[in-house]
Order: sequence, then structure tokens, then C-alpha cells
Amino acid sequence: MTPRRQDKPGALIALIAVQSLCAAFFLWDVVMDLAPWDLRALTNLHIVIEALAALALVSAIVFETRYLMRLLRRKAHLESQVSIAAGAMAEIIETHFDEWALTPAERDVAMFAIKGFSVAETAKFRGSAEGTVKSQLNAVYRKADVPGRGALLGLLVGDLLDMPLVPSETRAAS
Repeated sequence: MTPRRQDKPGALIALIAVQSLCAAFFLWDVVMDLAPWDLRALTNLHIVIEALAALALVSAIVFETRYLMRLLRRKAHLESQVSIAAGAMAEIIETHFDEWALTPAERDVAMFAIKGFSVAETAKFRGSAEGTVKSQLNAVYRKADVPGRGALLGLLVGDLLDMPLVPSETRAAS
């Protein structure tokens, strides 16, 4: 699966960089306004408002950066979890296919069914007749002792949910 354009943090990083440049400019401007007047310049309402706006912008940049970092860490964690689940699902599927003694053609057709492809789509992908695919799917369902695709998926997902994704030694250590 390729990342979508909006999944990349580049635009947010660029926005934070532009805001940082603006904040640097405003802070420099406040310092330049203060230089000839020292702290007496703080009696000028314009300079006070400008200083507060610059500080608010700096605060927003700090908040945005921390929030972006937290989101990126969360995204990495979720991707890791999905990878673990996908690996576990593949392991469960292969184990069941071995137990059911599926032929290579039945394994192929079963994988297409699990992925949600129709009989017609599967036949097209495999270059075979729809009747052949239906026959192979029926053999898969018979060997799996399920009435159809939904039950097949339910069986596999049920086993995934019953399977601990983290080995018990790892959970005990944490």
C-alpha cells in the first residue's frame, strides 16, 4: 500500500517552517523597536501588541511541532501494529490452508475470495472459467467446513482475534 499524499508530513513541516520565519521576523522587529527606547518602549501599545503576537506565534509553533511529533509517533506505532496483524493473519491463513490440504489452485482462489474479489474477477485474474472458480471455491468451503465466504472470513478473523499478537514472554517483561 503506497502512502497517500496527505499522509506525508511535508506540508505541515513546511507550514511550521514558514511560521518560524514569520516569528523570527516579528521577534527581530520587536527587538529593533525596543533598542532605541529600552524598556520604556513597553509603554507603547503597538510594541506591546506586536510582542504578544510574536510570543503567541512562537507558542503556536512549539505546540504544532510537539503535536506533529506525537502524531508521527502514533502513526509509526499503528503501522507497526497493522504489520504484526497482517503477518499473523497470513500465518493463520497458511496454517488453515495446510490443514485443509488445499491445492495450489484452491489456495489461489481462496485468497482472492478472502480479499473480496468476485467469482468473475477471480476468473479473469486467473484466466479460467467462472464455473471452474465456483467449483474450486465450493471445494474450499467444503474442506473448511463453512457454508460460504462470510463464514470463511469469520473463521479466519476469529482465529486472529483469539491469537495473542505479542508473545507472552514479551507481555510479561513489560
